Amino acid sequence: MNSDSFSAGERLVSAAYVRQGAQARRAHEQLIRVLLEQGKCPEDGWDESTIELFLHELAVLDSNNFLSNCGVGEREGRVSSSIVARRHYSCLLCVSRSWSVSHTGPNTCFIFFPYIPARIWFLPPSQEILLIHGIGRSGDIAAVQPKAAGSSLLNKITNSIMLDIIKISGVRTVASCFVVPLATGMSLTLCFLTLRHERPKAKYIIWPRIDQKSCFKSMITAGFEPVVIENILEGDELRTDLKAVEEKLQELGAENVLCVHSTTSCFAPRVPDRIEELAVICAKYGVPHIVNNAYGIQSSKCMHLIQQGARLGRIDAFVQSLDKNFMVPVGGAIIAGFNDEFIQAISKMYPGRASASPSLDVLITLLSLGASGYKQLLRERKELYVYLQSELKKVAEGYNERLLDTPHNPISLAMSLKNLEEQSGTAVTHLGSMLFTRQVSGARVVPRETVQTVSGHTFTGFMSHCDHYPCAYLNAASAVGIKRQDVDLFTKRLERCLRDLRKERNSAGNVLASGNAEQTTELHMGELSDSLHDVLPAETTEELPCAGAL
Repeated sequence: MNSDSFSAGERLVSAAYVRQGAQARRAHEQLIRVLLEQGKCPEDGWDESTIELFLHELAVLDSNNFLSNCGVGEREGRVSSSIVARRHYSCLLCVSRSWSVSHTGPNTCFIFFPYIPARIWFLPPSQEILLIHGIGRSGDIAAVQPKAAGSSLLNKITNSIMLDIIKISGVRTVASCFVVPLATGMSLTLCFLTLRHERPKAKYIIWPRIDQKSCFKSMITAGFEPVVIENILEGDELRTDLKAVEEKLQELGAENVLCVHSTTSCFAPRVPDRIEELAVICAKYGVPHIVNNAYGIQSSKCMHLIQQGARLGRIDAFVQSLDKNFMVPVGGAIIAGFNDEFIQAISKMYPGRASASPSLDVLITLLSLGASGYKQLLRERKELYVYLQSELKKVAEGYNERLLDTPHNPISLAMSLKNLEEQSGTAVTHLGSMLFTRQVSGARVVPRETVQTVSGHTFTGFMSHCDHYPCAYLNAASAVGIKRQDVDLFTKRLERCLRDLRKERNSAGNVLASGNAEQTTELHMGELSDSLHDVLPAETTEELPCAGAL
């Protein structure tokens, strides 16, 4: 409703009441106006009614929601199923959590407000307000769609908010970013394909080893040959071999190397690559540098490494997952960098339009949290990392294991399974299956020297980031959204599994000891019988029972 509508309403309802209602609506509109003017994440989270008003206002700008629209093209925002419509923000079916819904027929229901029953009609999908056109145009994912001004505005404001969040998280000098409806691996592939046009002679990507299949496949899919740089063991940590990286650059020739592909967030005992030093090497040889920052936004340490790398050397782009950092469904990533022209080139490399779902999900999430809410989540994650570290160390010491010393990894922890490994060849993997059946997700049990072939390349010690790590181990991570009760339940169930495995080992030892005792008894009785045969007359010994009968 605009001012004319409110003025007209004053003829039907007391002007004082209407003005009060108009003032309340303007409070919502003021939040929306500030968001569009500043393009930053609001400091305080919005309530759901404001978010729904904003999305509704965006949706009615798309041509499929025009009251008099006549669509004769091949893509007109048509939806057949009402279930699909609800997945893509069907505004007429948004029901607050505090309402209760009672169906009265195939097309109607009663929605009960706290005291006011109201009837609402379920309209066919063709008559609902839908965000269905997606983002971009056929040649550019960042382009504005003439028939979808609302979805285009949604895309622009989401990218602007994401840029603000990246700055808040620690990379202050980031110049540009965009949300892409691809997971991290394919987003990295998009970066490599963009670099191909700048470096047509290049065929290699130098890659400090990280045992994660999508990282490796992202380079293969782009048509390049990964050059694997093995990590070096420093204490318990696996760290970047900078000397090997530079030597390989010299050996291959900088013009033949597409880029260095480094990693921040990773599973312990591997730790983030030496991003600053790699950035300096890349600047020295004029080689691009792409950083896999999959779940690094939630870590101030990972973001600091990227900021320092850009300040001291060269980082062309860094890629991060939406679901791992912002608790939204899988399927989106953010590609960011320090040169707006290069980031725009990556966005133009994306062929065709794209789904708006990842952008819509993260926009709703960040508007709900606000900058202060997201920063609070990051603080809680960091505090619970310390708590997880303390509790996991207690469990380790109780079973003659130890928490591996990996101070450079700010998210993941590892506990040795050396004694479990010595127990039997299958005890380590058995622990993993026990945790899974007890509904512990995310924990990784890593046996030693597992061989795995990925896209034709064979890795020894796969999942442990090196060929021969000194012991088997278990991983656990303190990621954004984790709760204290998650840590308590995990350590309790882990301890129970370890206790059960120890009982099995002791039971097997007792059975073995009992069998050995019986065998020893038979041996001793046989020796006694032989001795009696030697010292007694033959007629006497013939009457003696055999050792087995004794």
